[in-house]
Amino acid sequence: MNEPTLGLVLPYWLGRPDLEALGIARQASACGFERLWLGEMATFDVFALATAVANTTSIPRLTVGPIAVGVRSPVAIAMGAASVATLTNRRVDVALGASSPHIVSDWHDRSWKGNAQRTRESVTVLRDLFDGNRAAFSGQHIRTKGFKLRQPQPDSTISVAAFGPRMTQVAAECADEVVLNLVSPAVVAEARAAIDAFAEACGRPAPRLAVWLVCSVEPGPATHHQIASQMAVYLRPPGYGEMFTELGFGDLVRKARSADSRHTLVGDMPPELPAAVAAIGSGPEVLRRIKAYFDAGADHIGLSPATVDDGDGAATLAFIREHAPALLSTEDPGEAARRR
Repeated sequence: MNEPTLGLVLPYWLGRPDLEALGIARQASACGFERLWLGEMATFDVFALATAVANTTSIPRLTVGPIAVGVRSPVAIAMGAASVATLTNRRVDVALGASSPHIVSDWHDRSWKGNAQRTRESVTVLRDLFDGNRAAFSGQHIRTKGFKLRQPQPDSTISVAAFGPRMTQVAAECADEVVLNLVSPAVVAEARAAIDAFAEACGRPAPRLAVWLVCSVEPGPATHHQIASQMAVYLRPPGYGEMFTELGFGDLVRKARSADSRHTLVGDMPPELPAAVAAIGSGPEVLRRIKAYFDAGADHIGLSPATVDDGDGAATLAFIREHAPALLSTEDPGEAARRR
């Protein structure tokens, strides 16, 4: 049984200042969080941001990604991770994912096909490079030879973001950790069972399961709107749309895929949708919600705090960190919070 852990995810909220990411990272450091996830959207290059975060916080473990395997080669990813680790003297892990057709094909003019096999090949090459070996790989999607890291990173782990059975199987069979985002506890339980079965079938220990979780303690109307606006972006992409459909929000997914604007979707979004995949509400409610994800099979939860009413997520992060011992034990965290 893996020991449960808490970390922080930089959320990159729409309509917020770009440099808010550094403020959130500083809050995470001040609260004593030891792991920070840094994804990549339309603001900063993830390796540049990771370097800036390392130079302004004391967080010992940075996880860059999920990085789209169709956009960056394994050599580019290995060089980026090793650069940050060497320049900042921090542990740097890597997460890989498929991203979306809009980002991979429209933004970067790269193929979005064959993501499962491309991810498997990327993990294989990255492991060799992190271990200090010279690249010598010829696969269906990736071919590389001759490159060798000047600064190997044998302690770096590789996580894979999984949506759907093919990516879940790849993650279970070759990754150190599987990552899920915007999911319900029930989906986590299903994923945990599938990951364990795939890993057992290929004779390896099951990887850890990490879940990214939007959170807010005592959210006001502006926070609810902030969360709904962000979630509206995920209604259209493959994987996310199917997951929301299974949760009972198929009509909204169909509207998103018929080119309804994000602002229209926010107006149509029922409060039950964010509530199904986030931890929002009173303090005890948020703690119980986080605990539900651990109980469903998550080993690690990356908290993604809302910020519009709570600067840099400071109050939410401090509250959750204060009650982390109850979250990471068998105690009811809601009862523990009320006793304080």
